[in-house]
Amino acid sequence: MSDLVIKEAWDILQGAYPALPRRKDLRAELTDANTAQERGYYLPDEDERLRERYLQYLGARASLWQMVRDLEPSLRKEDLRIFSLAFCAASMLMRSATFVISLAKERPIVWAKLDEAEPRYHIPRKTFTRIYRSLSSPGSMWRYQQAREFYEEHRTTIHHALTAGGMSEMIPWLEEEEPHFEPPKRSLLAGLLTYRLYSFNRRTNSGYLKVMFHLFRLGGSAIAEMKQPFAKPPGQGKRVSPEIRETVRTMLRPGDIFITRHDDAMSNLFLPGFWPHAALYLGSPKERQNLGVPHQGDDLITVLEAKKDGVKLRRLSETLAVDSFVVLRPRLNREELREALTRAMTHEGKLYDFVFDFRKAERLACTEVVYRSFHGIGPWQLELTKRSGHLALSAEDLMHQALDKDLLKVVLIYGVDGKALQIGETAAHTLNKTLNR
Repeated sequence: MSDLVIKEAWDILQGAYPALPRRKDLRAELTDANTAQERGYYLPDEDERLRERYLQYLGARASLWQMVRDLEPSLRKEDLRIFSLAFCAASMLMRSATFVISLAKERPIVWAKLDEAEPRYHIPRKTFTRIYRSLSSPGSMWRYQQAREFYEEHRTTIHHALTAGGMSEMIPWLEEEEPHFEPPKRSLLAGLLTYRLYSFNRRTNSGYLKVMFHLFRLGGSAIAEMKQPFAKPPGQGKRVSPEIRETVRTMLRPGDIFITRHDDAMSNLFLPGFWPHAALYLGSPKERQNLGVPHQGDDLITVLEAKKDGVKLRRLSETLAVDSFVVLRPRLNREELREALTRAMTHEGKLYDFVFDFRKAERLACTEVVYRSFHGIGPWQLELTKRSGHLALSAEDLMHQALDKDLLKVVLIYGVDGKALQIGETAAHTLNKTLNR
């Protein structure tokens, strides 16, 4: 199980790496920031550029910190691959945060803009201030420094472990991060005085466990910041029960599209609209075989879905471990459906696209799996929208366009307006309300 967790974490890290901003990536935002500061306010187009870059950063940040937390059950396995994944993620996040902070620290107009609430993306007020305070605290700096010292002391052994584990690509990433975070000695001294607990940890834990404890504590505070604390009561599970999933399973057909929602999602917080996520139902291996579509895996592997760990074949129980979902059926004949699903299968195994750039096919976001599977087949023609300087298609954009062009039929919806499973026209009416149609 540990190796599977490590493989998933490595896939997430590879997907997130290009999405985190570097200083050279922020030239346009820096020009806008200087202009807005002199003017005293942001123009709408400048506002959108800053907002979209910030959203890209927040989405990658939330996924990487969650990745670190997912490694926590393996804390006591003294595996340098686990340390490297957690440390590399922390280094990338802290480095990219300093670049975002540099935009705002000396520019009150920029700081105020990043602290604004953004209902379109479910972002509350003061998000940027909380991130800044968390990363600049003596505790965070001290925790990170402990991990850095461990890395520097064991660099050669760590690089050998990564090479042996098939993760040699991480070595230059770690080396790239080395110059960025030499915490000021004055701040570290403050940390020593404030966080005496660490001396206790040094006496009671091994060097490896002490460092891993610090890394998980560093990530834990970030996780707390990004959750929606009032979205649902603590400990409450997902609304979609096993019974609902079994009922729905009998109503599905190959090619059906799931659009789903978590009430308290993290990485999905920064996507527009009520419905943020999409997945493609492939059908059972027998159904795919009857259609002439490539099939693999057991009878429970029925969905192709891009999540933070990449584009993978998944079980329905994983895809529908959500609070709300809608099932949409493409209006295609048998041959068109076979072509779409066969094309979809060619994307299995790709990394997740945290940048949401639909012009490139090497990494795919969730809606891009649907877009690349169906676009150009039969009547399917969808228009991309420019976001963060890239052309993309959100789940709600996909639904609006496909429903307007009569490319999709609403099959059912669950988790909206109570817990009743709604079918047909009733489901379509409920969905339209969520889309403000």
